[in-house]
Amino acid sequence: MTKSKLAMASVMSGIIALSAVTATPALAAGKEKCYGVAKAGHNDCATKNSSCAGTSKTDFQGDAFIAVPKGMCSKLAGGSLTSKG
Repeated sequence: MTKSKLAMASVMSGIIALSAVTATPALAAGKEKCYGVAKAGHNDCATKNSSCAGTSKTDFQGDAFIAVPKGMCSKLAGGSLTSKG
């Protein structure tokens, strides 16, 4: 492998690793993801069908979540700790 190909492979590996790290934002301590309770356009992060926070298309979309205090999700009607989508 030439030096330029090795350098390019290293750069690409770094980009892939960085995207994997930044794809899921960290939740604040004491918070959990609660799926299925967000109103349309009020989700906290990307879903299977949308790429940004605030872009869910329907109320209570199963793969859209909001961050809530730990223990709160199970108390919300329709709330789930796992994605439904």
